[in-house]
Amino acid sequence: MKNLGTANILMLLLCLLIIIIAEYLFLTGDKLHGIFIGLWAPTLLGVMIYLKLITNERK
Repeated sequence: MKNLGTANILMLLLCLLIIIIAEYLFLTGDKLHGIFIGLWAPTLLGVMIYLKLITNERK
């Protein structure tokens, strides 16, 4: 856990929250909004990976 850092842990928790909200919306019948919000999690994970690559490249 120490290797992740607080910013990465917060981003992962945010992704988990987004997935839960998207599942709730999808299962309650609001399918389009559920899919739309569900696509935010992979986008945030992609941004995290991109920022990590930039940080590692500078070292």
